[in-house]
Amino acid sequence: MPGSTASRFALAALAAACASPAGAQDASPEFYKGKTVQIVVGTSAGGGYDAYARTMSRFMGRHLPGEPNVIVANMPGAGSNVMSAYVANVAPKDGTVIGAPFSTQPLAAILEDVAKVRFDPRKLHYLGSATTDYLICLAGSTSPVQTFEDAFKTEMVMGGTAETGSTGYLPVLLNNVLGTKFKIVFGYPGSREITAAIEKGELHGMCGLNLASINSQYSGLLKEGRIKLLAQESLEGHPDLNRQGVPRTGDFAKTAEQRGILEIIYSQAVFARPYFVAGEAAAPRVALLRKAFLDTWRDPDLMAEMKKMNLDVDTTSGEDLQRLLAKVYAAPPELVEKTREAIKVKR
Repeated sequence: MPGSTASRFALAALAAACASPAGAQDASPEFYKGKTVQIVVGTSAGGGYDAYARTMSRFMGRHLPGEPNVIVANMPGAGSNVMSAYVANVAPKDGTVIGAPFSTQPLAAILEDVAKVRFDPRKLHYLGSATTDYLICLAGSTSPVQTFEDAFKTEMVMGGTAETGSTGYLPVLLNNVLGTKFKIVFGYPGSREITAAIEKGELHGMCGLNLASINSQYSGLLKEGRIKLLAQESLEGHPDLNRQGVPRTGDFAKTAEQRGILEIIYSQAVFARPYFVAGEAAAPRVALLRKAFLDTWRDPDLMAEMKKMNLDVDTTSGEDLQRLLAKVYAAPPELVEKTREAIKVKR
């Protein structure tokens, strides 16, 4: 970590130790005047999560009373759980530090080893999500499987980054819950390398790639017929793809239990670009931030900049995210345990 960033985190930790209790926080809208708000991104610089956060930082100040300075720092590690634990446990809890984690972070206590998660996602205050992910299974033109129905009868070799990545556990989920015959090859650095292997015929396809990435990076391959959309990994699907007849994996669930497992995992699509503050932040401060969050992502100047970068904006409010999270964690314990098992490779 660069020295300047480390220094900022050290100062933040010191401020946390001296911070007044959340209940005593100043409720004045002018609280932010002259202050600096920090967005801490749980990934390295240069990726999609970082791009969203840095764009947000350039416009959010104008939508908060007092127009504070807004900066971005990166704290990658453990699927953004290092950053999340920092914001939840160490950083100032007065609404001046915002976490920007992976979409899987709100479900960390379900998707990962609970003993390794040093924060409780349910106790954080989510400000909202900047967009919604529509995750897709796709097939190359040389794949022996060209319809999702065929995936239940014919083996299809799929590329994945790791067992804990979306391109890894999502096809595993379909194997374990619905009975598809995907053979997953792990170890690819990212979706670009997987796509290149599909073009060469080394792989037949992949799952877990979001529609925005397909449209912005691989639209040429799609138009040329070198890849095709095999299925939407969703219960509801994207309106345009529904009209085009691209099947939804949720429609292949045969039991309420299967649908319940898919519903838990697929809820992360709504948390595509989530932002949160510590659970100790006072309610009036959280309300200010949630309003500023939505106003920021509706800012015409921001929208124009996002369009130039081919990045989607499809916001969900913090209140809606909080309700969805409560619903997911209210699932019966036996269903949660079966969900944990459903994303594990059977050996």
